[in-house]
Amino acid sequence: MPSAVGSTKWRDGRRAGGGLRLSLRPALVAGLIVFLAISALLARWLALENVERSAVLSVLKAQARGDVAAMLTHLHDCDSRCRANATADARRLKRPGKVQILAYQSATAYSVTTSVGFTRVAWKSSLGRFPVVQCVKVERKGNAISGISILLLGVSLPIPDTADC
Repeated sequence: MPSAVGSTKWRDGRRAGGGLRLSLRPALVAGLIVFLAISALLARWLALENVERSAVLSVLKAQARGDVAAMLTHLHDCDSRCRANATADARRLKRPGKVQILAYQSATAYSVTTSVGFTRVAWKSSLGRFPVVQCVKVERKGNAISGISILLLGVSLPIPDTADC
């Protein structure tokens, strides 16, 4: 007479509890697939913050070099007012050194669908000039599943240090 737990056999020779383990495997595999899919979408969505920040940094670097043409290549559908601001910014804010972002507040951050908003960015040159605060108009198109693209629509003239966009 068997006394150990788990060694009890059914009439057809199966061990007790063995059928439960086999039925959990498909559920565990399905759960793992769902988890990995959600993780991939979440990683894709969170990476957009870096994409937006890099695009803004590219415009600021061109601006600090005084390179209007480079600024305009980063700005999508830049109208005459946008071009005038870019020209004035490049002329007024040209400065030597590496661009350093001091503060970054995006109205489109963590947007799941299409949205348009202003990003307030404070930056300075590494060679010690005073900080500059500007607003960058950003548009996100698409969604996390089909993909989101980031477009920069314009850069403002400098605003006061404590002002909102």
